[in-house]
Amino acid sequence: MEILEQLKFNSDGLIPAIIQDVSGRVLMLGYMNKESLNKSIETGLVHFWSRSRKKLWKKGETSGHVQRICEIRVDCDMDALLFVVEQICACCHEGYFSCFWRKFEDGEWKAIDEKIFNPERVYK
Repeated sequence: MEILEQLKFNSDGLIPAIIQDVSGRVLMLGYMNKESLNKSIETGLVHFWSRSRKKLWKKGETSGHVQRICEIRVDCDMDALLFVVEQICACCHEGYFSCFWRKFEDGEWKAIDEKIFNPERVYK
């Protein structure tokens, strides 16, 4: 896709992608390469490049908790993406709606959200 050539991928061929729910809540940060970005655009579902597993993956491929793309934005430097999505069930593999479920307070990380699913039942 010619439009993707305007984006600034890092030396590893990746670009950070912030995922935000349509409600405005930030859900997660992931990384995309051109393949995962193309797949996301083609399917309307968010795909990432797993830096640890070195492979393409669809968010929710195991859990079914997919992210349906509503909007794709790019920052002013064209080196970071923002996806506005409809999050199905929850984003975090630990059972929370957002991966940002901890808050730094009084010198420690405190849970500020409730789990909405049991990860042991979903990820067998």
